[in-house]
Amino acid sequence: MRFDYHTRYRQGFALLKHPADWVNYGVLLAALLVVPLVSSNYFVGELSYVLILCVASLGLMMLSGFTGQISLGHASFVAIGAYGHAWLLAQGVPFILALPLAALISAGAGLLAGIPAIRVSGLYLAMVTLAFSIVVEQVIGMWRGVTGGFMGMLVETPSIAGISLGSPKVFYYLCLLILVLVLLALANLLRSGIGRAFTGVRDSEAAAYALGIEVKRVKVGAFGLSAGITGLAGALMAHHIGYLTPDAFTLLLSLDLVLMVVIGGMGSLRGAILGAVLISMLPNAVALLKDVLPQSMARQSGLEIFVAGAVLAFFVLFEPTGLNGRWLKIRALLENFPLYRRDTFRRQKAYMKSERNR
Repeated sequence: MRFDYHTRYRQGFALLKHPADWVNYGVLLAALLVVPLVSSNYFVGELSYVLILCVASLGLMMLSGFTGQISLGHASFVAIGAYGHAWLLAQGVPFILALPLAALISAGAGLLAGIPAIRVSGLYLAMVTLAFSIVVEQVIGMWRGVTGGFMGMLVETPSIAGISLGSPKVFYYLCLLILVLVLLALANLLRSGIGRAFTGVRDSEAAAYALGIEVKRVKVGAFGLSAGITGLAGALMAHHIGYLTPDAFTLLLSLDLVLMVVIGGMGSLRGAILGAVLISMLPNAVALLKDVLPQSMARQSGLEIFVAGAVLAFFVLFEPTGLNGRWLKIRALLENFPLYRRDTFRRQKAYMKSERNR
């Protein structure tokens, strides 16, 4: 059993609160480094896609989970990052420069989308982002000179220090490196004044105004940061797909990203990772489900959407705090056993949104 009693001021800002956490995350990272050495190329490719979705989920979590702004059009920023990265590579820009430049292009688009979006909130903001996604999809389809239109665009295979990214294992390690860097950067950002401003705007805009926080700038900045991280995931996804078409960045991708942050647990970086892992596993789970269902049901279209909706409804009804909330309960059970009480996590009214994520 361990107790979170702080005896020093800096302990409240620690990246990880307990030494055991460093050991656990170190073991997890070591396992992820070893997986490609003992797995097939197909499995390594699937894991690379999961890592890319984790980066995109972290991007949306910064906007929806920590700033309280709803977006149904984040697939557009994935597309902008993917096409921007592919176009830069076609122009001869080195991969090391093309990757951050694609993220900056997507961040610029996020700033443009965030400026009019700060005037609305809730459902109206969701409609604005959805409209922006539709516009971006049409622009990509019509701008044939840059994107290739609906005919598609081939993504070149670059190399780093003479090592080709065409190898599944090399690409996996690249995705893992970027995910770790993004996760560490966001974890440190949330401990800073900017991260606390994000949380303050999410909890109460009126209180944030009273504390001197420039709410409009915080909202626009959150849009830009979220779009940049999502665009970085799009640049990686371009190499995973290999050939870009507008059909790869539709509303379904935006809905998958929303499912990741909601099911994972709003306001939690760990939840964004867990939600991305679960949603990325759903297609394989549906494929296994079709093998046991009657042929009349297995052949029905839309089974994947039905399963995703059922999973979302299950978490909304029975576990509103998501996978991260369930993990916190399991960890508390293991740490406090046999002194754990069933009413430890009994639902009660929370007066601030930040209290719901504790």
